[in-house]
Amino acid sequence: MKFQLKLTYLAILASLSSYAHTSVAADNSETEAQENIEQIVVTGSFSGKAIRKDEASFAISSFTDEDIQKMSPKSTADLFKAVPGVWAESSGGVSGANVFVRGFPGGGDAPFLTVQLQGAPIFPPSTLSFLENSTLFRLDETVEFMEALRGGPNPVISNGQPGLTTNFLLKEGSDDTEGLIKYSTSDYGLQRIDGVLSGSLAEDLYFMVGGYFKSSPGVRDAGFDAEEGQQFTINLTKELDNGKINLYTRITDDHGVWYLPAPLNVDTVDNEYVQIGTNNRQATVQYGPNSTSEAFDFGDGRGWNGSVTGGSIDLSFDNGWDLVDRFIYTKGDADTYGLVPNGDPTQLSNVADSGSTATGAVTGTEYAGSTMVQQIGRWVVKKQIESFTNDFILTKTFEDVSVTAGYYNSTFKAKDWWALGNQAYHVVESGGEMLTGIDCNDNQDSCGWNYDINSIGEGTTQALYTAISYEISDDLTIDAGLRGENHQIEYTVDEGLDGKITKAVSYDESSTAWTVGANWMFADQMGVFARINDGSKMPYFDDFRDNFGAYESGEDLIKEVSQYELGYKLVDDDFELFATLFMNEVKGDTFVRQPGAPGEILTNEAYGIEIDFNYFNDNGFSVNLNSTIQETEITESPTNEGNEAQRQPGWQVRVTPSYDIELDNGMYATLYGTISAVGERYANNENTVTLDGYEKVDLGVLFNFTDEVQVQLAVSNLTDEEGLTEGDPRSSISSNGRYILPRSIDLSLSYAF
Repeated sequence: MKFQLKLTYLAILASLSSYAHTSVAADNSETEAQENIEQIVVTGSFSGKAIRKDEASFAISSFTDEDIQKMSPKSTADLFKAVPGVWAESSGGVSGANVFVRGFPGGGDAPFLTVQLQGAPIFPPSTLSFLENSTLFRLDETVEFMEALRGGPNPVISNGQPGLTTNFLLKEGSDDTEGLIKYSTSDYGLQRIDGVLSGSLAEDLYFMVGGYFKSSPGVRDAGFDAEEGQQFTINLTKELDNGKINLYTRITDDHGVWYLPAPLNVDTVDNEYVQIGTNNRQATVQYGPNSTSEAFDFGDGRGWNGSVTGGSIDLSFDNGWDLVDRFIYTKGDADTYGLVPNGDPTQLSNVADSGSTATGAVTGTEYAGSTMVQQIGRWVVKKQIESFTNDFILTKTFEDVSVTAGYYNSTFKAKDWWALGNQAYHVVESGGEMLTGIDCNDNQDSCGWNYDINSIGEGTTQALYTAISYEISDDLTIDAGLRGENHQIEYTVDEGLDGKITKAVSYDESSTAWTVGANWMFADQMGVFARINDGSKMPYFDDFRDNFGAYESGEDLIKEVSQYELGYKLVDDDFELFATLFMNEVKGDTFVRQPGAPGEILTNEAYGIEIDFNYFNDNGFSVNLNSTIQETEITESPTNEGNEAQRQPGWQVRVTPSYDIELDNGMYATLYGTISAVGERYANNENTVTLDGYEKVDLGVLFNFTDEVQVQLAVSNLTDEEGLTEGDPRSSISSNGRYILPRSIDLSLSYAF
C-alpha cells in the first residue's frame, strides 16, 4: 500500500489534535456538546449494559428517531449511508441491498453486516445468497434509536460479527399515554399510514404498539402496486427494583420490486427504467430434468414475510453482580422474484428468426428489426428461514475492575428452492414484453444458462467469551476480550432438481477471536482510543456450495479478519469531532461471479480514516460532516493481485445542514438537506470497468403548526443525478449498470397526542 497516504492520514489526525489543544474551553461547565458525547450507548459493551459514549474504546455512531426522520430513507440500508466507514448500495429497492464496511471485500449483499433488534441478531448468518440482514427489518415509527458499531469488540461479543453491527432499539411506554398517526404520500403514488401508541398497563408495566400499511407503484413506476406491505410491533417492558424485563414481537409482510442493472448504451434507458411491468410480471419458467413448467408473478419482487419475537432480562444484584440475557426467534419466508439482465442488448434483427421483425407475446405488436432487445432472466428463489439465538452475560464489578463471562448460542435453518436463468429476449423499455419469433424464446428452456437447486441447511454456533476492563484512573481504561467459538453446519444440495444430492456437507470447526483496547480521556472534553482485534467470519450454507471443491480438499473456508483502530474524540462548546484511523486485513474471502460458478479466493487489505463532525449553535443552525477516505488492495489473488477491491470508493462525504426557524403563533419550521459526493470505483476486481463518481442532493422541511401537528416535505435526488452504484456483477464486460434512484418527492402529515 501507499506509505505516503498513510502519512497523510497521520498528519490529518495530528492537525486535529493540535487544533483541539487551542480550542477547548477552560471551564468544566456542562454544554450541549458535552451532553452529546456523554450520551448512552448499549451496543458493543462487554457487559451488555449501557455505557457513556465517551467511555467507549471503539467507533460507534448513534441516530435518534428525529435523525432518521430527516434522512427520509427509502429502505433500511438507505439509512446506513449516514454511518462513517460504510458504503451502502440501496439502489436495489426496499430489499436486496449491498453494504460494504471499511474496505472489507465483497461482491454483493452484505457479508459483514449484522442487524440487531434490541441487542440480538435478527438472523445470525449475515448473508445468504439473495438474503442480507437489512431485508429482514423495516423502519417505522416504533424505532427509537439506531446504533452502528464498526470493528471494536464486535468479533468477541454476540454473534462475533467482525464488520458492522447495527442495533435498532424500540420505543418503550411510560406513565403518560401518547401516540402518533401519520399519513404519507408521494409523487410516485405512495399511500402509507403509520401509527404508534404507548403508555402504562399497570404500575411499572409499559407497552408500545405500532406499525404501518403501505402501497405504491415504486419510485420507478412499474404500472401497478409493486411495493406493498404492512408491519405490526408490540413491545412490553416491566420495570423492576433492580432492572427490567422486555418482551416484543414484530410481524412483517413487505415486498417490492428488485431493481437490477439496466443497459447503459440505449438512449431510451435512464434512471427511471425498470425491467418489471404489466406485460411481463407473469411468466412461466421451466425447471428440472423433465422441463416442468410453472407460472410465477415476478411483480412480487424481494421481501420478507415473517416474524421476529424476543426479549431480554437485565438485572443488577448486590456486591457488583450484573446479569443480562437476550433472546430472539425469527421465522418466515424471504423470497425473490426478479427480472435479471443477461449480457448486452442487441438489435432485434440480429436474433429474430425472420432476420427482421418479431411479435410481442402479450400485445401482439410487431416490432421492427431496429428495436433494441435484451435477454432477461426470470429468476425464482424461494427461501424459508428460521433461527433462535440466546446471549447470556454475567458481569462482576470490583472497585476498578469488571470481569464479564458470556455464553452465545444460536441455531439457524434455511430451505432454498431456486430456478435461475430462464433467459428470454424482451424489448428494452420499462416493462418490456417478451417476444415470439425468436427460436430460443419459443422452443428452448432458456436462451442462456439455467441453474436450479433444492437445498436444506441447518447450523449451530456456540461461543464462550470473557472480558476484563480495568479502570487505571478516572481518565484511562483498558480492556481485553477472548472468544472461543464452535460452528457446525449440515447442508445438502440437489443441483438440477432431479432428486439427487450433488453436494453434502457435515462441518464442525472452531475458532478463536480476541480484542484489546484502551480509552484515554486526557482532557475534560477530549480523548483517544486504540484497539486491536482478530476475528473471523465462519462459512454458511452458500459458502460450501460455491466452494465445494475447496471444502472437499480440506479447506475450512473461514475468513480471518485482523483490524487496528486509533480514534480521536473532541467536544467543544459548539461542536464535536470523532475521527478514527483504521487498518484491516481479510484472508480467505471468496467471490462468486454467477450462481453455480466456482469461487475466487482472495486476501484484501484496507486502511483509511473516518470523520464524524457536528457543529451546532444557539441560533438553530447545525451541520453534520460524515466522511471516509480509504485505500484498498487485493494482496493475494490468482489473477488480480495489486488491484483495488471492487465497488468501494476511495472517498465519500456527506454534509447535512439543518436550520430551525421560529414563526409567529408558536409555529416553527426546520429546513434541512444533505449533499453527498462519492469518488469513482471499479465495478470488478480486474479493475477494467470504472464507475464514475457522482453527487446527490436531498432537501426537506419540517413544519410544525402546533406541538401536535407536523408536515414534512422531502425531496430525494433533487437534481435527478444518474449515478451508478454498480456495473453488471455477472458480466463485467457488459454495458449494464445500476442507477441510484431517481428524483422523488414525499409528503407526510402527522398528528401526535
